[in-house]
Order: sequence, then structure tokens, then C-alpha cells
Amino acid sequence: MSQPASMAWLARHEIRLAWRDLLAMTTAGRRGRERGALILIAIAVVGLHFLAWGMLRGTPRQSPYDQWISVTAMLVLPVSLMVSQAMESVTRAFYSRSDLDLIVSSPASIRRLFAVRVGAIAASTTLLSLLLGAPFVNVLAATDHPGWLAAYPVLVAIGGVATVLALSVTIALFRLIGARRTRLAAQIVAALVGASFIIGIQLAAISSMGTLSRMAFLKSDAVRAILPDAQSVFWYPARAMVGEALPLAAVLIVASLAFAAAIFAYSGGFADKVIAAAGINQSGRARIARQRDFRRQSIRAALRRKEWKLLARDHWLISQTLMQVFYLVPPAFMLWKGFGSSGALSAVVVPVLVMAAGQLAGGLAWLAISGEDAPELVATAPVTPGMILRAKIEAVLGALAFMMMPILAVLAWTAPFEALICFAGVAAAGVSATMIQLWFRSQAKRSNFRRRQTSSRVATFAEAFSSIFWAGAAALAAFGSWFALAFAGAAIVVLFAARALRAAPAGEFV
Repeated sequence: MSQPASMAWLARHEIRLAWRDLLAMTTAGRRGRERGALILIAIAVVGLHFLAWGMLRGTPRQSPYDQWISVTAMLVLPVSLMVSQAMESVTRAFYSRSDLDLIVSSPASIRRLFAVRVGAIAASTTLLSLLLGAPFVNVLAATDHPGWLAAYPVLVAIGGVATVLALSVTIALFRLIGARRTRLAAQIVAALVGASFIIGIQLAAISSMGTLSRMAFLKSDAVRAILPDAQSVFWYPARAMVGEALPLAAVLIVASLAFAAAIFAYSGGFADKVIAAAGINQSGRARIARQRDFRRQSIRAALRRKEWKLLARDHWLISQTLMQVFYLVPPAFMLWKGFGSSGALSAVVVPVLVMAAGQLAGGLAWLAISGEDAPELVATAPVTPGMILRAKIEAVLGALAFMMMPILAVLAWTAPFEALICFAGVAAAGVSATMIQLWFRSQAKRSNFRRRQTSSRVATFAEAFSSIFWAGAAALAAFGSWFALAFAGAAIVVLFAARALRAAPAGEFV
């Protein structure tokens, strides 16, 4: 039995919280689903191993230098996502963990608490990359050589370094702009970091090679000409991934030293930052009283304005949706450059915009419909439930149009026919995702937005397949293919199936 406030006691507390969150994510908070969740996870693991084997089978052997380039190119995405996720986790640790200010005020050692908390963030940051990369590592270890198993400690080391970088940036923001502005700024920086590496490589590939493939760009002669030579420490992470002893030891030692140095350097001011963040959450934003002219509005206009204000005030909405918006940059850049033929626009820009519209509309609809913080208060308003729901739908679609119309306008200037098709696809995907969220609405906290997919598996799959089919229909229609009707029909079938399985009681507005 560990002593209270000891390192083991604090670690057990963090593990208990992480296990609770994992169960809530996999079972949607409902008892009796643990066995089914484990079966689904086992099936997914086996399926990913077969997928990895199929992708890696028949791959020609590369020279060591080419192999290092390939491994480095594959590491770009997980490293950027690790740093982004770590920044969001660090920010949430300061602002959303309601127990930290209580523990800080206890006799527990601040340095121990900080070390355990940062370790938990590093573990959660690394877990997703380990789960997704494990099938490929295992297949390579079985079919190529066992040295690939060194990828596991390397990924753990990279996760630790990503956490240190995220912690350094967040604390620097605290010192530069204060606790109040850091919550917003850290989310923006997290989204930028998560998307910048991939988007930057894609933009460079579009400009220089006319392709969106980062692998083709990183293996091009122009890039190879500026890469370091084979003896450079730049290749140490890639060489460690394939099992070379000296680079592996160097990567692990550097990561361990950086992690220990961050705990030693930043633990002293941890209590002050937690208390400052807790004060921001409790006191709220100071409002400056100012005189406003009263403007008479219709009930529906007032309701729409209320929904837009709630979306704008959501502190964590930016980090959840901004990265999706950033991934629209490459297709927008293609339009700005006038790159490619109409075939390229149809194959890349149109389906990407339609898919993004469906995902954004689904998230905003969940916040507006299921994430209502004061449903009892809204229910007492002298308006009908149908009017409230219509206003929520109009607010969601209005916000979606606000984000999509600038890109559609540029597309209309470049390719009017593709723009018309894309507009129809965006509208169809947005309306479909909104209606699915309406049919499967259930009262939930807005803070559960990250886990909204677990509330209803039917709604999750229906929203995903609806967006995919509408994206395919729009792309084929832009090509002028009649097969677009088949994809549109499949999307409509998905909607009818979701409507038949809806959870909303009969008689409510649908």
C-alpha cells in the first residue's frame, strides 16, 4: 500500500483517471459494454496487422540512406500530431482539471505532482502513435529484421520530447501574454503545429512537383540535394527506428535528459500557474459595461444569434475544429496557384471540401443540439421546441457557410462548373450531418465534445459514410460521370437507414 502523496500514490491517481476516461470513450459511459469494446479492439488490431502486411508486402529493399529518408518522412505526421496533442493536454491540465488546485493546496510535493502529471501527458500523447504504428512495426520485425522493434522505445522517447516542447511553449505563453489569453493562444498554436508540417510539405509539393504526396516530394532530387549526409545526427531518429545501437542509445539518453530537465525547470512555478488558471475559470471574463442600442429582432433571429454566441464562447471548440479548417489550406492553395486541370480540381479539391463540410457540420450540430448547457432554461422560453431546433439548424448551417463560402468563391472564379457541384455537395453533406445529429440527439456536456463519437455508434458511422458518399458523388459529378448518381443514392440510403434507427421520440421535430 503506497503512502499518500507519494510518487506511486499520485501515479495511481492519474492511472485511475486515465482508465476512467478510456472506459468512457470506448463504452460511451454505459455499463456492460466492456466485453464488446474489447472484442472490437481485438478485431481492429488483427485487421490493422493484415492491412500493414498487405501494404508492406512486395516492397522493394532500399539502401540504408533511402530507408532513413522513408522513415523520416513517415515520422513527420506522428511527431507533429504528438506535439499538437501534448499542447492541448497541457492546456487542459491547467484549465480543465478541477482537482489540480485542490491537490496543489495539499501537503503533496509539487515536484512529484508535476512529474507524474507530465508523465501522464507524455503517455497519453504517445499511446495513439504506438497503437497505429504497432502493426507496421510488428510486420517489419517479422518479415525484415527484428531491429524494427526498437521503434517502440523511439516512439516513447519522441512522445516525451513532444511533451517537453509543448510544455515549454505553453509556459512561455503564460509568461508572455498571461493566463487569460493563453487558453486561446495555446489552442491556436496546437492546431498550427499539428497541421503545419503536413500542410507545409504538401504546399511545397504542389509548388515544385505538382503532387500532394509528401513521400514523392521528400524523395525528389531537389530535396535529396539539400539533405544532410549519411553521418549527420539528423538521421539518428530514423537510424534508431531500424535498430542501430548507437543512434538508439543517443535518442533515449537525449529524450530522458530533456524530460528530466523540463520537470526540474518548470515544476517550481507549477502551483502558481494552476491557481491562476483556476481563477480564470471561476471568475470568468470581466465584462465592460457599454451602452447598446436596442434592436428589435424576430424570435428566430434572436435564437440564431444566441447559438452563434455560444459557439463563439466555447473555449475548446477552436482546438477541435481549427485543424480541420487548416487542412483546407492545400486545396485552397491549389486554387490560388491555378494549379492543375479541372480533373485535378475534381479529384482533390471538391471531395476534400465536401468531406470537411460534413465533419464540421456534424461537430457544430452536436454542440448546438446535444451540448446545450441550459436545456431546462431554454425549455421555459415562450417558443415551440420546433422553432428552437430550426434556429439551431440555421445557426449551424450559417456557421458552415461562413467558413466554406470564401473557398467556394475562389473555386467559382477558377472553375464555375466544379464550384456549382462543390456547393451542392457541401450543402448536402452539411445538411445530412446536421440531421443525423438531430435524430440521435442526447443531452451531454459540451466538455465531452472530444468523445461525441461514442454517444451513438450508429450516428458516428452514418455521419462518416454520408460524408464519404456525398464527397464521392461530388467528385464524380465534377468529372461528368453518371456514377455520381449511385454515390448520391447510397448517401440517401444511409440517411433513410439512420432515420429508421433514430433515437428521437416520435412526435418531436424532425
